[in-house]
Amino acid sequence: MNLLAKESEVAISRPLTPSDMKLPHKLKDRVRSKTRLKSARRVRSGVFSEDIIPLVLTSKTQEIFQCVIDQDITDEQPYKIIKKEDIINDMKARGGISDFYPFKQQILDHSTEEFLVALDKDFKYGQSFYMVMNETMKDVILQSFEQKQEVKQKDEDEEEEIFFRDFRIKSWTDLGSGIEIEHEKVEESPTKVKFMISRIRREFGAPVVFHDRNDAETKDSYMDCTSYQDKNFSIKKLERDIGIQAICILEESSTQTVWTYPRNACTQYTPSEFTQEEKDEILQSEALNTFINSVALRFEVALQQNEIMDVFYDDWRGLSDEDSTFGGKADCHLKEYQSFTDLLKSQGKRISNIEWHPIILGLVAVSIVDRVTWDDRINLTNRALRTHSYVLFWNFTDPIHPQIMLEAPDDIYCFQFCPTDPNIVAGGCKNGQVVLWDISEFSGRLQGNLPAAKPDTVKSNMLPELDPTPRFEVPIAHYCGVSSIEHGHKTVISDLCWIPDHFEVTKFGVPCEIGEGNSVQLITCSPDCSVLFWDIRRPKARVLTRQEKQKMEKELPNPEGVPDTFKHLDLYWKPMHRVTLPKVSSTGEFSPLKISMKEKCSEKVYEKAQLNLTKSKGGSPEYGTMDIPSSRDLTRLTEINTFLFIGTEDGEVTSIDWQIEKDVDTGKMTTPRPTHCYTVHDGPVNTVQRSPFFRDIILTVGGWTFAIWKEGVTLGPLVHSACATKRCQTGHWSLTRPGVIIIGKEDGNIDIWDLLEKTHEPSQTQNITSVSISCIKPWIITAKQHLLAVSDDFGTLHILEVPWALRHPLTQEKANVEAYFDREVKRLEYFEMRKIFRTEKKEVEEEDKPPVEAEVKAAEQVEDELKKEYGLYLQEEKKIIFAQLGKV
Repeated sequence: MNLLAKESEVAISRPLTPSDMKLPHKLKDRVRSKTRLKSARRVRSGVFSEDIIPLVLTSKTQEIFQCVIDQDITDEQPYKIIKKEDIINDMKARGGISDFYPFKQQILDHSTEEFLVALDKDFKYGQSFYMVMNETMKDVILQSFEQKQEVKQKDEDEEEEIFFRDFRIKSWTDLGSGIEIEHEKVEESPTKVKFMISRIRREFGAPVVFHDRNDAETKDSYMDCTSYQDKNFSIKKLERDIGIQAICILEESSTQTVWTYPRNACTQYTPSEFTQEEKDEILQSEALNTFINSVALRFEVALQQNEIMDVFYDDWRGLSDEDSTFGGKADCHLKEYQSFTDLLKSQGKRISNIEWHPIILGLVAVSIVDRVTWDDRINLTNRALRTHSYVLFWNFTDPIHPQIMLEAPDDIYCFQFCPTDPNIVAGGCKNGQVVLWDISEFSGRLQGNLPAAKPDTVKSNMLPELDPTPRFEVPIAHYCGVSSIEHGHKTVISDLCWIPDHFEVTKFGVPCEIGEGNSVQLITCSPDCSVLFWDIRRPKARVLTRQEKQKMEKELPNPEGVPDTFKHLDLYWKPMHRVTLPKVSSTGEFSPLKISMKEKCSEKVYEKAQLNLTKSKGGSPEYGTMDIPSSRDLTRLTEINTFLFIGTEDGEVTSIDWQIEKDVDTGKMTTPRPTHCYTVHDGPVNTVQRSPFFRDIILTVGGWTFAIWKEGVTLGPLVHSACATKRCQTGHWSLTRPGVIIIGKEDGNIDIWDLLEKTHEPSQTQNITSVSISCIKPWIITAKQHLLAVSDDFGTLHILEVPWALRHPLTQEKANVEAYFDREVKRLEYFEMRKIFRTEKKEVEEEDKPPVEAEVKAAEQVEDELKKEYGLYLQEEKKIIFAQLGKV
């Protein structure tokens, strides 16, 4: 054995020499088998890690080298031999994007002319493919593939063996069913009428020629079958029903007024004009300045109303139209009011989020992201220069040029205005960072005091009004605060919401009373299995390290145009509280995409927002002076609901408590495990929204279905729609009708569901665009004008006007919808009760049954019984054959 081991090591470490060839043949064979055995063991244990390279081959590379999975690479042949020359040519042609480029030097150093590329189904080496660069290992792996194929072929041949047994054909024996067959047999009783048509033999096959003739000239050329009255079927009517109605005698009369000839009349007067001195005196008077200052605000509001609503609309005729269409379907279609698109920033891109300004009427903001696939997104991650992403603010006064643009370091997938201070905007980036903007500097422009976009001054002799292509300059608001990328989310931030103004959350997730009465905290979620809480106030003072002090001393003031509102957070901002999402029973965590909390802002939030909007230029510098209070100084609130309703990336819906508690087993402070989880959606959940009328009723949209839930009911959804023909992309509750839901789909259609009318199909379907719908956001401008903002994957924002039938609630609609939800809850409870009853009944029946003793027979006993039966069969066959021969 020592000699064999030494010889195998020699075979592995160096090639065979002539002296080695002098060994006996048996010893050589044993050395070779031992060498291959050791090589196979080293392959399994990963010893040759330098000779086996894990690879990720994209679909393009698989097509180039003809190793496409399930086409070229199959279970019968899970490998491909690729020449070294082809790999070098691919690296020269495709450069850095070639999948073999990271291993360029190793490929060039090896003298092997062919490499083995095999499919790694079990991800043994970490990727879907691996490449073998050693000849000995390549032979061993190919031999193992051939052995597996032979074993598999042998098993299939054994399965295909079918044992045939001889069957004896017996004669038919009638047991009484023949009489029934005879009775049911259909026979033709009447005699058939036979007609014989003959023709002269010589006329067979003769050509036929048709021509016109007059039927009156030829006798018996046609037969006229006229109708006549048959007296045999004439029945005298003895009774007849006749209806008679008495009416008043009508009289038609008319009258006409005396007509007179019209006459044209005119008059002329000379206008009285001020002199130039009088004009100058009036313009410089104090009374005129006082008058203009007093009416300027009302005049601006009137101009905005003229842009938003039709001032020439006949209200009396509108009242009659509303009365005539009540309860009908004449006025139930959405009408496009206006559309917005930017030819440079948004065209060809996808709108990821829509938000209406909470105070300024007619102002809507949208976030623009790149419309790329997952493979393209992976290829773009290595791009050195990345362009900035923007959030566009649109106004009805200019459908082409945005009012302002918010600059972001990366694509913004969600953003929201601060409820108490609309000048503060928070957004979530694709790279996991949270961005803060302060737009107080542009509040005057957004309110209409300044033009939305001004043309650049052209230094030429051409007049501005004669310039055929004026260039507009849209102001850009730079972000003034961004979170630390090391302590934030690891993937894209999919949802963001502000915590209401009547409480705040400590670092342990405990809700406490807030002193300032402002919204200063927000919640974000991401598919990285975490929900983070952030605070925009200044963190507590702590002892700084020497490096941090040197970094703070080197900090420069913000560039011109960037406010210092959140300079205390820029690049140092960390989450104050982290919530993990463990699964109910199994290991792992949920990947949240959308969140929703039950608490909402107080009634005074609108007044606070109006007050903060009218602040002077310079934003809100008090955020830099606010300190996060200690949890010991805060009053805990017990009536706050601390549960978040979550929709995950896998179509799951669950509810989790954000307060951490002490684990009994480990003693650590962790998030409590949720009690229930339902997988009702066949795709990622893209919408989780609470009803504006019932805070415990929640709408979720994902995949091809949508569902309605009630918080606290753990038996399942109240309403679960059937699978649609197209994927549901987004959804929203109606702001004025409790039973109406709006669903946007990938084919550009909008489905309007009225739960009080029917729940098995939408009440109305209307096409909005030719591409997929990405977001839906309704808003109330006035009591008689409701707008619906709909965005698509082509960067266009459609503003639709909601008709009267969809914005005016029915009589007792809220009470009827609430009663409908209560009935659905009772239905779920009854279904669960019957399920438990049937389970208990089945268990009782199984207990009453006598136990059945299963007879377990050995394989030899079964084989003996089959042989005995076969022997009896052969004896009976011989008797029948001898009996037949005896008769013969």
